[in-house]
Amino acid sequence: MLLAVYEGYPYTAALAADKAAIKKGSASGTVPDPASVGGEPASIVQVANLIYAGTKTSECFADHFLRRAEQDSSISTSRRLHSVKLASDEIYNFPLLIMTGEGKFELPTEECDNLRRFIERGGFLLASAGCSSNDWNQSFRRAMAKTFTDRPLEKLGQDHLVFHTVYDINQLQAKHGKPQPLEGIHFGNRLGVLYSQDGLNDTSNTQGCCCCGGNEITNAEQINVNILIYSLLQ
Repeated sequence: MLLAVYEGYPYTAALAADKAAIKKGSASGTVPDPASVGGEPASIVQVANLIYAGTKTSECFADHFLRRAEQDSSISTSRRLHSVKLASDEIYNFPLLIMTGEGKFELPTEECDNLRRFIERGGFLLASAGCSSNDWNQSFRRAMAKTFTDRPLEKLGQDHLVFHTVYDINQLQAKHGKPQPLEGIHFGNRLGVLYSQDGLNDTSNTQGCCCCGGNEITNAEQINVNILIYSLLQ
């Protein structure tokens, strides 16, 4: 799919009409354009890998989708994920936060409040249960219920805009049979949280990581590229 450039970011002709609708659902105030962090020029798109619940994080989320985004769109990326504490103001330097891991956790109120402000101001959270971890899945659902008390996670149909930014993704593919639908939290017409309980970690493009027993999404790289571009269009 060929991309044009809009305000420095790529978009398709089909997205032009949807951009206004996406923005219409945003809360007052916006997350500013990413600042120069980690020694990268301000024009480089950067993505954060969250440190949350104190010290919990994951090294098993592939950053290969950042390279793929450069190849198949007109953006430039840092080609790596930046570790950022969820409780810090540094999250506002990024358009997209990635939250993943395995096992149980609990978000403290301070982190819930900061995440809610970030997303309400136009930021985007991509959440992924590492290796389809059931404990992480349950903990994440509790965290979202605590953070967004009036906004439930809802299943996303394949006709959602997030599946049709760079690539047209009409079907989820997984390692073992039928995958669970992706879920999200909307703010008006804008999607602010996207979650996969099967996992979008794309461990085949990581070193020393293996989702050996889970039902990880196997076309995660393309999905993650689409999510990145969607987050830039808000």
